[in-house]
Amino acid sequence: MSFITGYLFIFIARACDVTLATIRMLMVVQGRKIQAALIGFFEVSIYVMALGKVVSNLDNLGNVIAYALGFACGNYIGITIENRIALGKQAAQVVVKEDQNEDLVEHLRENGFGVTVINAEGREGHRKVLHIVFNRKDLDKLKKVIYDFEEKAFITVNNINPISGGYFSPKKRK
Repeated sequence: MSFITGYLFIFIARACDVTLATIRMLMVVQGRKIQAALIGFFEVSIYVMALGKVVSNLDNLGNVIAYALGFACGNYIGITIENRIALGKQAAQVVVKEDQNEDLVEHLRENGFGVTVINAEGREGHRKVLHIVFNRKDLDKLKKVIYDFEEKAFITVNNINPISGGYFSPKKRK
């Protein structure tokens, strides 16, 4: 029974520390220094305990397997959590037909998206490029609004770090 408890401890500890590592990296990329440092403290503390348990008994294959399974599970959980919290800003460039954009632009603005419209020239003639900066968690909402108006819209999305200016809708509390 103590073997199972040891395996479970290693697995859970490793899953937790890798999950924290994934979230910490998100904080680092976004420049959230204090959050990254705090998460890193707990991440490394858990990691050292799990690693110590494995290294002190390397001839136990179950420890190594529990460690590896915890690592794999931690990656999965970390990515799942990161996708749910979806912190940060993104910019979308949406190419639409020139004559089909006024209602779409108005509807986007009514739904809290700031939109800049740019004239463009495409292979098939005049186009409009809509430049939209939004909260990452609103990507699905943005795509739905766009595709409701123009199914063949061309959309590209990039992660960004806004510097200053522009329109950002107020934070909505639920």
